[in-house]
Amino acid sequence: MTEQSLLLAIDQGTTSSRAIVFNRQCEIVAQAQEEFPQIYPADGWVEHDPETIWQTSVNVIRKAVEKAEADGSRVVAAGITNQRETTVVWDRSTGKPVYNAIVWQDRRTSEYCDTLRADEQEALVRNKTGLLLDPYFSATKVRWILNNVEGAREKSTRGELAFGTVDSFLIWRLTGGKTHATDATNASRTNLYNIHSGQWDQELLDLFDVPESVLPKVQDCSSHYGVIDADIVGREIPILGVAGDQQAAAIGQGCFEEGSVKSTYGTGCFALLNIGSKPVLSNNRLLTTVAYQIDGKPTYALEGSIFIAGASVQWLRDGLKVIDNAAQTESMARDLESNKGVYLVPAFTGLGAPYWRSDVRGAIFGITRDTGPSELARAALEAVCYQTHDLLTAMAEDARLPARLRVDGGMVGNEWVMQLLADILDVKVDRPIITETTALGAAYLAGLQMGMFDSLEQIASQWRCDKSFSPSMAENQRAHLLSGWRSSINKVLAD
Repeated sequence: MTEQSLLLAIDQGTTSSRAIVFNRQCEIVAQAQEEFPQIYPADGWVEHDPETIWQTSVNVIRKAVEKAEADGSRVVAAGITNQRETTVVWDRSTGKPVYNAIVWQDRRTSEYCDTLRADEQEALVRNKTGLLLDPYFSATKVRWILNNVEGAREKSTRGELAFGTVDSFLIWRLTGGKTHATDATNASRTNLYNIHSGQWDQELLDLFDVPESVLPKVQDCSSHYGVIDADIVGREIPILGVAGDQQAAAIGQGCFEEGSVKSTYGTGCFALLNIGSKPVLSNNRLLTTVAYQIDGKPTYALEGSIFIAGASVQWLRDGLKVIDNAAQTESMARDLESNKGVYLVPAFTGLGAPYWRSDVRGAIFGITRDTGPSELARAALEAVCYQTHDLLTAMAEDARLPARLRVDGGMVGNEWVMQLLADILDVKVDRPIITETTALGAAYLAGLQMGMFDSLEQIASQWRCDKSFSPSMAENQRAHLLSGWRSSINKVLAD
């Protein structure tokens, strides 16, 4: 390796596919991004076209690598990070999906989850996986595809089909069908993986009626996953790191010490708290998940998942058409003296942690004749901070939280939101210089396997703070805002 050795991060997200190339100093030298459409076949259903996921991923890989290597530098390894839980089933002989990807936000299997819960199966699932019984996770999605696509169940019993989260699907395609694998973080989000034994669990497979033959091999996050075929960028590139997007962000934020916590603001919002080498279950309906696995040794995290964060801003843009772009919302919110009592509960696909109510829907409270686009924009931004407060309050009851929160994701460039977040949480909020921490985490994993980095400690030492936001809101104002939020949440939950 030389100073011109580069790392490619393939970041396949919920609304776009991206590729970012980093140098040895972990600076971004090239990037490319393509959005793709969301598919809503029915109320609460969310799908993606896997072929669109594939094609946009190939497009951005080619563009980013070409830009990065224009000066003679060379990409030597790749890492993959992905939207988690989103489920793809494909034909092993053709590589073609048998159905659209069912997205993590999809709620079509709510009734089936209710049935399992009524049969008192949630304790079994929770004790083995650290997760809850919820449509969010992959197991019920796989079952739905096998039961509802003509011939799929029969093909699966003959070993002709493969299941994977998006990382597995991309690995399969990138390696020309040579590798069917996933990493421990993505496996731990399926409701089929025992986080204590580190294996697919036969009792869970039987419960969800998923045949073992469709499952990928589970590997360490920093591991060899095969090579990208030469026809993608003109030569083979080894895939040496894989992690689900939220775990990758925690890695990119250097959250390797027990007690360290990060919160990512993208389509949804996800807070991860490192709890060390023992998978302690939450008493507050948070998830226990694999944070990362290196050299066969898992480290665990408590996670709170908010389904809608940046997606509410996208809704303002694409659904209501009251803004042209997300950046407008900062000045719109800042120019208002107050929220005028307007609250948005963005339960567009139900509520995640700590409520876990798939049956509720979104609502706006406090609307008057004076309510306009600015009030709606501010309510959407405030909701992100209130929901984070709910998550961290639950976390604080399970574990001791540090006095600082590391943040990343697309929304953290909005300084009005970051200051409000510090005020509502009453903790310091640290924004790193590199906010593309999800992609950075994937690059770190590949670099670790490549030998570009010696240890997790070396990776952690590279973290640099761009700006800290300290709480400055008066306590009575903070309490007033949170009281309005709690009232709004309670109304939605009571419907």
